[in-house]
This record gives sequence, structure tokens and C-alpha cells, in this order.
Amino acid sequence: MSFKTLPDVRAVKFDIQYEDRDSLAPGYWFVSPYLHMDTDEPHTLYEQYQIGPHIYDQEGRLVWTGTSFFDNRNTFDFKVVQSLGEEPHLSLIRQYSHDAEEDGDRGYGVILNNHYEITHMLPLREDLGWFDIHEFNVLKNGETALVTNYLSQEITLEAYGRPTETTWLEYGGFSEIDLKTAEILYHWNSFVEIPLTESVHYNPTSMVEALPGWDYVHINSVDKNDNGDYLISMRFTNTIYLISAQSGSIMWRLGGLAGNTSDFIQDFTFSKQHDAKFISSEGTRHVISILNNASDEEFQSEDVSSALIVEIEAGTEPKTAHILHRYERPDKSLTRLRGNSQVLPNKNMFACWSKGGYISEYAEDGRLLMSAQFTSPRYSNYRAYKFEFTGRPNTPPDLVASVYGTDEANMVTTVYVSWNGATDIAEWQFYAQASEFDERVPIGRIAKTDFETMFIAKGFMDWISVEAVDASGAVLGTSDIHRSAYPDWQAVGYPGISGLPRPNDPAGLHVGVGASLNETSDEENIPSSTNAMADAELRKATHILSSAYETMRKVGGILALIILLGGMAGVMACFMLIRGWRVRLYQRVRLEDGLPEEQTHLRPEMAE
Repeated sequence: MSFKTLPDVRAVKFDIQYEDRDSLAPGYWFVSPYLHMDTDEPHTLYEQYQIGPHIYDQEGRLVWTGTSFFDNRNTFDFKVVQSLGEEPHLSLIRQYSHDAEEDGDRGYGVILNNHYEITHMLPLREDLGWFDIHEFNVLKNGETALVTNYLSQEITLEAYGRPTETTWLEYGGFSEIDLKTAEILYHWNSFVEIPLTESVHYNPTSMVEALPGWDYVHINSVDKNDNGDYLISMRFTNTIYLISAQSGSIMWRLGGLAGNTSDFIQDFTFSKQHDAKFISSEGTRHVISILNNASDEEFQSEDVSSALIVEIEAGTEPKTAHILHRYERPDKSLTRLRGNSQVLPNKNMFACWSKGGYISEYAEDGRLLMSAQFTSPRYSNYRAYKFEFTGRPNTPPDLVASVYGTDEANMVTTVYVSWNGATDIAEWQFYAQASEFDERVPIGRIAKTDFETMFIAKGFMDWISVEAVDASGAVLGTSDIHRSAYPDWQAVGYPGISGLPRPNDPAGLHVGVGASLNETSDEENIPSSTNAMADAELRKATHILSSAYETMRKVGGILALIILLGGMAGVMACFMLIRGWRVRLYQRVRLEDGLPEEQTHLRPEMAE
């Protein structure tokens, strides 16, 4: 998508397939498109803005782009947070910089308010490495957040019967971080509790590795229940663990392969999973959601990836776990990397299948309601979420205006307007002023139907402004006053006999315009968008006028050249006749000493 009002933005588009619109949960899509998972070199700061946090509505229309807020850098885990006061907030991970070792930018957990102002930029304590891209989970207490960690240490391979050999190991952990001070309140290290033998990614014959080392568990999510215990997902052990907040020990394991049995009798399998989260947790009974990838880049254990809702009873003997709902990827394919699942307030399931930005929504009973993906296959999305949200940007709406016309009788002013992040605009009310010091005059009102709205007003309108109006008629915000751009009238051959055109007085052309979309416009005024035929004709006229300008510019330039040359010839002829000069039609230019004809103008002393 490209916009007149935000010329640097090229937002990715969605291709959407609806199965049952009426059953979709209300809300917006929160996505973070990326082109490359690794950080790009700094020159990407000057590329078109495409990656980073974005909000879309359910029709795939852009609501907010935050890419310019974060220097065209990758962001992850972009979602709404409801625990930081009465108004909703947004949280995300800003990825570390390409030159993090030199510039010290090791990534941040970021929180914004619903005015899109950054309220928190939380670094990770230096000894815990760079801010990992997997998880930034602001908890319900509104005071702390959970983050995942990757750290390295050198170990012997005694567990694999190779006591004389060493390798570097990248272990997975998590930390709970204070939102006010960035202090680490709790830290957990996988290597203390999870032995090498639980890994399905390495085995006794695996080659040793240098830094960062064996990624033997690959933690990719962490959540916390009201008891204070932590639920973590380890992709390379095919296991979900419950960790005691008191002792740090493993309370139970769900899943596991390669000879590692689950602590549960379960009626389902999963592997290479992502995003294990509590739906509910009471005592020993837990309901959790999981994205079951069932595959990675090398292996697969099932033919289709799925989102699962699982009920766990850890207080019985034996412990039991059974599946409540299974939602298969709509195209019956595999998500080998990344992804997430989210149970919505109406119990619909919203799932992100990552590659290509593929997302889908299901009714609780499993019916597919919608699927969508980016129209450009170059882009992907790690996690996607759906939330209701009210955005109140503290910047004014963006507006550009241009004048078109070939004479005073057919002048029109085209206005484009958008307001990045405003969620509940119903209409735009347009105004013009005769001068900077005159009162505003309403010149039209039009429904907001997309991120950017175009409006055409009769006449040469200058000093344009616009109000954003909600469904109740309340004004949400007002733009700055903008001057209308206009062409070089002489260059385009403007034929006006009374001089170049001047702006019209809006009060003389637009009396009574703009009161409501439902009111009938005066015949002398430009109709609102409710008159589709008139609107189409105006758009057509605008394009015709634009083409006319181009033609007139070309023709006018040729005519001006002919007139200029003729005038010069006439003046020279008159001058020569008066002075009695004779015209010498041709005289060969004398060559300068020793220089070829084509080089005479390059002689050094002449150049000086």
C-alpha cells in the first residue's frame, strides 16, 4: 500500500478469504512483518518503510504503521496489554541493532500507550545477553514482564560418554523483569534442570560446536499463573514444563520424545511446538494453548500443523492430559518455524502460521471463519494477535491538497487525508479559509472508508484543514492548516485572460456544505461520497485535468520556444537594418594554434 499523506510507507497487503464474517470476533490484527529474521545493515534505515509493528482491521486495511518509530528495524511479539491502567497499551520487542557489539544497542522491551508514545524502554541486564526476540510477556499484575534468555557456557560431554571432550552449549532460560526499574526479580537456567539427554536436536554422536554452541532446548515462550509457577515451551525437547517459582524445579513435563516419557497419560502428541500459554489455571487443573508445529527444517512427526487446546490434570495418579480442541492449518500444510495461537474472548481461535504472514480464525467448534496472508511472499510474521483496541494518536491528521484546472470555471481541489493510528473515525469534515486570518468555512464531509481518504472540492481552495469526527459527531482531532499545491500556471499554458488564477473565497462557493453526510448538497457544491456517480465523475475529471496539464506543458513549451526564436530573429533583423550592417551568412572559425577543431574550447588559458 502506498499513500499520498505518508509517502515513505509501503505497507504490506493481505489477501483474505472469508468463510463466515458474522462469526468473527471483533478486533484488529497486530502483526510485525519482517523481510529477514537477522538484523539488517544500517542502510535499510533509508529504504521504504515496510517492516515493524502494524495494526490492520479485519478487511486488511491499515490502521497504524509504527515502522518509522523504530528506524525500519524488526520488531516482534507486538500485542495489546490491558494491565497497565484504564487505557490499553501496546508491547513489543525491538530487535538488537546490526552493530550491537559496537553501539551497545542490545534490544529492548518496549511499551507504548494508546497515544503511540513510548512509556517504557526496558533493556536486559548485560550478563543475561541480548534481548531475545521470542517473548516479552507483560503480566496481569502490571508490574513485571517475562522474557526469554539465551546464554552460553562450555561443558564436557560426559553425559554422552565423552568425558574428555568439551563443547559450547547455548542454554535456554527466562527472567522476570520489573517494568519500572528493569531489575531482574527471578532468573531460571535450563541447564540446571534439563539434562542434555532430553534434547531431540543433539545426540551422543553430534559434533562439538564453538560459540554460541549447541542450542539444545530452544526456549520460545514463558507464561505465569496465579500461583506464581512458570509454564515454558522447549522446542528442541518437544516438551512443555511447569517450573516451581519457589524452588526452580520442574513440577511436571508434558510431551517429550527420544525416550523421554511424559509425566502424563495423554491422548495426543505434539512436537517442535511454540507459544504454550495458560488459558486457565486452578490448583492442579490447567487449560493451555499450544501451536503444534509438528515439524522443523529437517523432520516432521505429523502431516499438518495445528493449534491445540489441552486440559491437564496434575493432581491425579496417573496424571492425565487430553485434547479439548484441535484447529488444523487451513491449507493442510506445515509451519516448520515460529507461529502462535490465541484464544479470543468469544472463544474463537486465532492462529499465526508465520511464513508469508499466514493467519486464520476459527469458531470454537473448529469451523474455519477466515484465512489471510501477505500478498508478497517475501514477508513473514513471527506472531500475530487479535485485540479490540482504541488508538488516540497525539499527532494531528496528515493532509495534502492540490489544485487542478484549465480555467477559472473548472478549478477543483483534491485533498488526501489520513490519521495514523486513529481507530474510530466515522467521517472527515473539510474546511478552507480565504486567507490565513479568515474564518474556516466547511467545504465538504465524507465517510472514512480506508486508511487514506480522498476528497474533491469545487474551486481553487487554499488554507485547507480537516476534522476527524466519530460516529456520535464528536471531533476526535483537527489537522494543521495546509496550503494547497498548484502547478506553474504559465508552464502549463494557463489561458486565463485576467491573469493567473487566485484562490477562491470558500464562503462564496461552499455555503451550507458539510453539515452531514445525510443532507443533500447544493447543486453548485461538490457532492459527498454518498453520490457514487458524481464522485466517480469528479475523479474522472481530475484525471482528465491532470492529463490536460501534461499536454499543455508540452505544447506550451514548444509554442513558447517558437515565439522566442521568432522574436529574437525580428529584433536582430531590425537592429542590423538600422545600423546598416550586412549579414554574413557563414564564416569559418579560425583554428587556434595547433589544436584540433573539437578541442579548441578546452584550451587551458581560455578555461581559466
